[in-house]
This record gives sequence, structure tokens and C-alpha cells, in this order.
Amino acid sequence: MAPKIRLGNNHFSLPRSRIVRVAIGVCLIIGGLLGFLPILGFWMVPLGLLVLSVDLPPVRRLRRRLDLWWERRRRGETAVEQGSDRARDTSSD
Repeated sequence: MAPKIRLGNNHFSLPRSRIVRVAIGVCLIIGGLLGFLPILGFWMVPLGLLVLSVDLPPVRRLRRRLDLWWERRRRGETAVEQGSDRARDTSSD
């Protein structure tokens, strides 16, 4: 089964070969760093990191943190609200 990445509500299949996935991710990042040139763009850096997150645990952790932050932000939660909820939960014991 080929690995898939999720981007919003869309799922995209990636090549089965780990070497090919890493090569694609690195090429996207390098192309993104040259984003000032025509056709290439800075949008390629996050896409390259997303592809690399399938195979590299440090990038996967970064992506997971970003996913959690985005969901909290989308729901309107903040760190202060979360902290005050925890304080209320422990004070009621």
C-alpha cells in the first residue's frame, strides 16, 4: 500500500520507495529556496516538508505540532484558555 499524505480534506498518494519520497521532498525544498525565480515558488518548501514528514520522525513531529496548533486555532482555543481549564479541573478536587 502506497503512503498517503493529507492536505485539508484531500489525500494524495506518494511513491512506495522511501528513497524516491525523500528525493522528491528535498527537491521541493531546494526549489522552494529558489522561489524568487520564475515558476519556482516559496510554496514548495512546506510541500517538501510535508512529503519528508512521511519518512523523517523530526519532521513528522513538527508537522503533528503544527496540525494540533492549527486545530486549536481553528476552534478558537488559546493556551491561556487551556491553562485556565486545567486550573479549574484541579481546583475542584
